[in-house]
Amino acid sequence: MSDIDDVKTWLENLQNRFCAELETLDGKAAFAEDAWERPGGGGGRSRVMTGGGVFEQAGVGFSDVFGKAMPPSATKSRPELAGKAFRAVGVSLVLHPRNPYVPTAHANFRFFTAGQRKPAWWFGGGFDLTPYYPFHDDVVAWHETARSVCEPFGDDLYPRFKASCDEYFHLRHRGETRGVGGLFFDDMNELGFEKSFEFVRAAGDGFLRAYKPIVQRRASHPYGDRQREFQLYRRGRYVEFNLIYDRGTLFGLQSGGRAESILMSLPPRVRWEYDWTPEPGSPEEALYTDYLRPRDWLGDAG
Repeated sequence: MSDIDDVKTWLENLQNRFCAELETLDGKAAFAEDAWERPGGGGGRSRVMTGGGVFEQAGVGFSDVFGKAMPPSATKSRPELAGKAFRAVGVSLVLHPRNPYVPTAHANFRFFTAGQRKPAWWFGGGFDLTPYYPFHDDVVAWHETARSVCEPFGDDLYPRFKASCDEYFHLRHRGETRGVGGLFFDDMNELGFEKSFEFVRAAGDGFLRAYKPIVQRRASHPYGDRQREFQLYRRGRYVEFNLIYDRGTLFGLQSGGRAESILMSLPPRVRWEYDWTPEPGSPEEALYTDYLRPRDWLGDAG
């Protein structure tokens, strides 16, 4: 039998740890907290940092929501759960750095249970990286940490969850991935509750272990208007994905969650330009040709 209260306690602590470590990493700004209640049941606490030394905007949200019927976004692949009562707890974060050489990063860890008699349950989540001016060594190190998270739980998990990440964070209308991937898992319960929960805890610990060294290496990298403008342009792809494809955004809005908290993942500034293409041979073109496609990062020579 799953114990959602244990998961809730861990997620609340995870939000606290994320915020404390990110404030230390930023060195200038602090998170402001906004507690909210959902009319249909439950609520959460959203924490947002703005105007930081490293992070232009960072959001770390915790939610614990429940209701009498699962929203359509959650039952699309599980039609047998339509109309079932549900409870969902989760932590999600999106980090939008100021420096274009520091990648945007996203992580999410969640637990669902649905139905009252023999309830269905599963974990979901993962983390992914969206660089603007990528460094191959950073991408390899990111995936090495992702693989190390998975290895104690089975040799098949990293390639499976890495492939799921590439598939999920794919802008089909653009023919490109959102970034360089990471891990993505959903409907995860095949390991049993205790082992699945252990894996999710390992993934939660692994996120900052993978991301912090990249920030520390790149936060002081010099940049100019060209790099900043490209960063703002590429942030538009992040908006496109979140508003068109992201299941967490759809679940939150369809389940009556607080819109402001759900949409805090969007970047604070973004730029749109019609039919833009990068200059041949430029660093901007390298992002498109070398990084915005599925690759075996731990097997490629670079």
